Amino acid sequence: MLTTAFKSLLSALALTIIVPAANAADSSLVHVPSAHSVAQTADNLVAAVEKAGAKVFARVDHAAGGKSVDMEIPANEVVIFGNPQLGTPVIRDAPEAGLDLPIRVAIIETSDGTILVYRAPEALAAAHGLPADHPSIVKMTGALKNLTANAAE
Repeated sequence: MLTTAFKSLLSALALTIIVPAANAADSSLVHVPSAHSVAQTADNLVAAVEKAGAKVFARVDHAAGGKSVDMEIPANEVVIFGNPQLGTPVIRDAPEAGLDLPIRVAIIETSDGTILVYRAPEALAAAHGLPADHPSIVKMTGALKNLTANAAE
């Protein structure tokens, strides 16, 4: 039987391991700096997505949502888009991946300027038991890199 002091020590040790990990930056997030405002970068991303033949499903303005309840946050938009030719094979091979698709790119105003942020497709693959070299994951990786670079320039 464990003593109360020993249980407390184990709990404290567990917290010193778990809490920093929970607060650590998510290494699966890709950050792309943009020379434009959040709104212009989002407009650029929408145009790049549509030019590439993919579909924009939604554009969410979190700052406007905050203003609607008298709360202020820096400019922050999310563009949700996809291409069924890439996403469908992923969902076919791992149906739970539908929780992470279509792709989402956040465009955020920071103290250092505007950034685009998205989760690396390899992380999506890993989360759903797919190989990182899954053909659709490889194509998504290249597409996201190109689309966000075009939006930022």
